[in-house]
Amino acid sequence: MDFRLNEEQEMMKKMAHDFAVNEIAPYASEWDNNHIYPEDCIKKMHEVGLMTIGVPAEYGGAGLDHTAQNIVAEEICWGDAGVGTVMVASTLLASDPVLVAANHEQKKEFYGRLLDGELAAFCLTEPGAGSDAGGIATRCVKSGDEYILNGSKQFISNGGTAGVYTVLATLDKKMGTKGMCAFIVDRNTPGITVGKTEDKLGIRTSNTTEVIFEDVRVPAKNLLGTEGQGFYIIMKTLDLSRASIAAMATGVSQACLDASLEYSKLRTQFGKPICSFQAIQFKLADMAMRIEASRLLYLEASSLQDMNVPRFSKAASLAKAYAGDTAVFCATEAVQVFGGYGYTKDYPVEKYYRDAKIFQIYEGTGEVQRLVIAGDLLRG
Repeated sequence: MDFRLNEEQEMMKKMAHDFAVNEIAPYASEWDNNHIYPEDCIKKMHEVGLMTIGVPAEYGGAGLDHTAQNIVAEEICWGDAGVGTVMVASTLLASDPVLVAANHEQKKEFYGRLLDGELAAFCLTEPGAGSDAGGIATRCVKSGDEYILNGSKQFISNGGTAGVYTVLATLDKKMGTKGMCAFIVDRNTPGITVGKTEDKLGIRTSNTTEVIFEDVRVPAKNLLGTEGQGFYIIMKTLDLSRASIAAMATGVSQACLDASLEYSKLRTQFGKPICSFQAIQFKLADMAMRIEASRLLYLEASSLQDMNVPRFSKAASLAKAYAGDTAVFCATEAVQVFGGYGYTKDYPVEKYYRDAKIFQIYEGTGEVQRLVIAGDLLRG
């Protein structure tokens, strides 16, 4: 088994890392401290193709495989997890329902908007439906050649900055998962309101809002798949996205290790660099071991997706759960390596510590991933 990256993957890795070094990392603390959405940076990312890495070649994109896309996600999150969230939420997460279920005309329209510079947002979570995706209450009612949407979505990444949404709604909550439908919805459709912008612990450079639908009329041609397929589409989407989240978490973990290595060589105590002490060396070694394991797990899940293996839920959940835990572990250890300085905003590890926690929460909590893994094991 060959785990080496191919030439295209290496090229994308270098390009994304160089962009993170030059255009993201130097400004990330300022953006975070002031809760700034880095619009100019996002525009630059679009200009170099980073905001459209999920667009297939037949629709004008780079045609990157899942492995290359997730390698890019890791490198961008090395620079800033919030900027990485903007990118992944648009070109991968919100686009995956289109990849899974859209027809040719729908893909042409949707991907065309991304190539024109618009962002996308994935509208799934609601005040009463998070881990329980089957519990959504947003209604869709067929009316002639339209559907009328009513409901409220919460914690939507790119909710206030996207030009197009992918939305999950239900024909009737009593139908459970059998009544769910997925739609492509133009953000400028009358009846859509962007609500509260969340003031978050971490990933503060990403835009996270409520999105409210009041008698929103959506053309029936914007229905993805058929009525009742929504739950399948969303579950497939989450399977695809979890390797991406694992890659993002790995980027934050690597940033923690890189910062800790550099600091431990410069910081002296008792007349010598702290990297000479075994206690610090063990922390660095533990971080490195977990990062390598996280990277291999997300690369395995990504490669299974690229090989069109029918069932990769377990691999995706293994990667997401482990990499999310690793990000929190590495951030905690990085703060400890920095000591008192790590608890201040003078150094980046305080920010990594806050950013890391989200990877145990969004796109399926660590607990949900363990349920998926256990379920797969028990089914044999």
